[in-house]
Amino acid sequence: MKHAALSVVAGPVGIVAYGLVRLWGRSDDVYGPGLDWQAAHLAGLAGMVFFVPAVVALSRLLPAGRWRTGVVAVTLVGLAATMVQFGADMVEGLLAADRAEMSALSSDFKDIPGVEMAVYDVVPQLFFVGLLVLTGMLAARRRLPWWSVPLLLVGIVLPAVTLDLLAVGGLLMLAALAPALPILPRETVRTEPSVVAG
Repeated sequence: MKHAALSVVAGPVGIVAYGLVRLWGRSDDVYGPGLDWQAAHLAGLAGMVFFVPAVVALSRLLPAGRWRTGVVAVTLVGLAATMVQFGADMVEGLLAADRAEMSALSSDFKDIPGVEMAVYDVVPQLFFVGLLVLTGMLAARRRLPWWSVPLLLVGIVLPAVTLDLLAVGGLLMLAALAPALPILPRETVRTEPSVVAG
């Protein structure tokens, strides 16, 4: 069960690392393609990967049901789209010789029918919406304090205002979810036998 707590921490930490490396990369006004671009996006991708078990672990603090299943499914779909976005950005960074060529490759990818909506504009947002709803459900069940919901919302909105606030957003997300850490082992251990028996 230590893995569940690790994933809940590592997801937001990945976003923090992404934001910090991005700021460092932009400090010389030459960000991407290059090592800084790849390192930032690798950190972000790692955070998204860790959010998969984190979402599943947090959902297990709720009673099984259609709402829980639906919210988890929506959140994971958004995560999958976000991972594709990070992967595409990294591939474009590897293939491009300079920023202009990277932008051209990105435009070519987005020109594929459905890609811009599925990978950039719409579907990735389902991750944030689903995580916010999941947090609200946990707060309603008193598995999280009420303030986790507005704190998470601020953590989601700030990077949308400017990507320079990614690290701050990640820290706020971590603070919002951290109160669940002590109850992850107890709750999961208690519910697993009933799942097996059922």
